[in-house]
Amino acid sequence: MRIERENPARPREIVGAVTATQPDAVDAVVRNAHSAFREWSQQPLEARLAALGRAADALDARTTELATLLARETGKPVGDCRGEIGFAATYLRWVRAHAVEVLSARTTDDAQGRVTVSPRAFGVVAAITPWNAPIILSMLKLGPALAAGNAVVLKPSPLAPLAITAAAELLPVTTVIHGGPDTVHALITHPLVRKVAFTGGAQAGRAIAAAAGEAIKPVLLELGGNDPAIFLDDFALTPADFERLVLASFATAGQVCMAAKRLYVPATRLAEFVESYIAAAQRILLVGDPLDEAVTMGPVVTRAAAERVRGLVTDARDHGALIVPLACAPTGEGYFLDPILALRVPDDADLVRTEQFGPAVPILTYRDEAEVIARANDSELGLAASVWSADEDRAFAVAARVEAGFTFINTHNRTGMSLRAPFGGTKNSGFGREYAQEGLCEYVQPTVTHAPGAFRAGGTGLPAGAYPGAPSEPHRQ
Repeated sequence: MRIERENPARPREIVGAVTATQPDAVDAVVRNAHSAFREWSQQPLEARLAALGRAADALDARTTELATLLARETGKPVGDCRGEIGFAATYLRWVRAHAVEVLSARTTDDAQGRVTVSPRAFGVVAAITPWNAPIILSMLKLGPALAAGNAVVLKPSPLAPLAITAAAELLPVTTVIHGGPDTVHALITHPLVRKVAFTGGAQAGRAIAAAAGEAIKPVLLELGGNDPAIFLDDFALTPADFERLVLASFATAGQVCMAAKRLYVPATRLAEFVESYIAAAQRILLVGDPLDEAVTMGPVVTRAAAERVRGLVTDARDHGALIVPLACAPTGEGYFLDPILALRVPDDADLVRTEQFGPAVPILTYRDEAEVIARANDSELGLAASVWSADEDRAFAVAARVEAGFTFINTHNRTGMSLRAPFGGTKNSGFGREYAQEGLCEYVQPTVTHAPGAFRAGGTGLPAGAYPGAPSEPHRQ
């Protein structure tokens, strides 16, 4: 069966197609990957890391080609697509530069004995990735998994299968398969798949976690968020800061897991905030063909996604919200939407309660810090957040009370990411981390070899009934 991908900007245009892997074919794929893992894991760490460096160079060389393909299949502006590919190559180089310190064995040898802790690859890793940033979100799994000595079977989203399939071919011991839920289930429950890494929606995440749990294998889950941006009463934003804030919500048409999705502003400063926000949006938001270099926002990914966002806006309006258009989308074909602000939205409107994943952002007012923190935390999700203040120490203090896995200070979304900062969620936004040393550690298991000092040459052994490291006399209450 072929999976065809339409262009969200011109739905009658088929960008390309891939062949679906049937569930009964997954066994052979995984067994081949396991054989490749056996050989790959015996390669010296330096050789594996050198291969990642070559893959990064190859990504750079194909940036123009892959960015155009990615823009056509996802609807993301081509400039954003180039940035994604460049960041993916940068990340692979970061892994190459930092993996040795994390993936090397360490030994302690003293009077208590000799202990060696060796990070060991799992084997075959199943990586299941979404459509909105398929290349970087795949490389966040492929880079550390391959560096550690694993082989990877990658299953991209059917909404963006083309560019990532081409990019994955640049990496060793990586197999790409395509398909739906039955194929995914066959993959993650295969006995030779020893770890699962998933980025995507909560419904799919629950199914994947349940299947992996039944098979007793670890899972990394990044499931999106309903990310609050809290502006304290002393915030001081320049016009350029407001432009950065606008893109924090509307980049990729708002279809980003860590986008600024709920903006909390002091009631006393609402008018100036809204005026500056609208002015910034009018300067930088241009909705149109993703292949146009001037465009900063393309269409949403599918007709169903467009209808869902329209429904959220209608529900907000029905709840008494004032809807403020920020730019005009093209009419005619394509899944284009006007980016909007929603003012006077009650907290129980769906636009506030759910992850909108589209170009519609509510601005909510508050009276004091205690109130805004409580309302920001009133969500089942806890991926990212941001706190904005002229006093960095105050912002950090407020951030410590926000229930999020990653809190930005005076920025939000991509401009706040760092390769050295682990990223992941709390609550229903998932568990496990990507980026930084923590992201590398996700793809190894520490295995231990221990020679207790008591039993080495010259050792005296342990007294009967004693435990290693126990005090010489019983502890008395």
